[in-house]
Amino acid sequence: MSAIKTPSPSRFFTIGLVTSWYSSNIGVLLLNKYLLSNYGFKYPIFLTMCHMTACALLSYIAIAWLKMVPMQTIRSRVQFFKISALSFIFCGSVVSGNISLRYLPVSFNQAIGATTPFFTAVFAYLMTLKKEAWLTYITLIPVVTGVIIASGGEPSFHLFGFIMCIGATAARALKTVVQGILLSSEGEKLNSMNLLLYMAPIAVVLLLPATLYMEENVVGITIALARQDFGIVWLLLFNSALAYFVNLTNFLVTKHTSALTLQVLGNAKGAVAVVVSILIFRNPVSVTGMAGYTLTVIGVILYSEAKKRSTK
Repeated sequence: MSAIKTPSPSRFFTIGLVTSWYSSNIGVLLLNKYLLSNYGFKYPIFLTMCHMTACALLSYIAIAWLKMVPMQTIRSRVQFFKISALSFIFCGSVVSGNISLRYLPVSFNQAIGATTPFFTAVFAYLMTLKKEAWLTYITLIPVVTGVIIASGGEPSFHLFGFIMCIGATAARALKTVVQGILLSSEGEKLNSMNLLLYMAPIAVVLLLPATLYMEENVVGITIALARQDFGIVWLLLFNSALAYFVNLTNFLVTKHTSALTLQVLGNAKGAVAVVVSILIFRNPVSVTGMAGYTLTVIGVILYSEAKKRSTK
């Protein structure tokens, strides 16, 4: 009889990492939706500031104390301004995404978020004049068409929420392109954990005045809510820690798997988030909406394949 092969410890470790990445990504998305929509905590900017505060503190602990990666230093004032610009774009993306969750179901939010490759290709061309192969551009047609179809068939469509989600998706793509331009030289490259270490505190500084101006008395209201139900404090703390864990697991999955594996996992993650959110929040979905989202996912898969071939 042939011996039964058991998975190696490294295989278990990789599976654990991917599971943690999926759980933290989907978990923070669902918890954001619960807090901002179902729970009624209508302060997306303050929530984003909580996320960034946790990212700043936990990044410092992970790098300076736990030595998970070597600490990289900012070498010039110019590099600092570049990181500040990235932080500003990142803030816009996260705040817009959180605002959209107040008005849109997670399933539709993820359908729009899947169009990130389209915006990335547009910004890459506009800012660097970098052209992709024609086949790559053609694969973006089903990506956009799918969202148009999903929008027409979405029972919970909300125009302002839709605009905010489009803005969040575009800002996320813009950050990717700008990061490639600004931190392209060898002396300025930072790994994602060190970049977050420097971006997060800058984001807090940017978000604080916006929170005080646009979400008046949010601290007092949060304290009042905590006196009624202390559970809001635990929800905010757990949600903020989970936001950092998303970045940590993303870094680790990138480090321990290939770029192609990460793309495939990322495509599947959106679909899993859609199914889980529908099961939990029971938001109405239409056949047209699901068909549109399916077309978008197929387009993203084709886009990834076309990019891989053009790179080769």
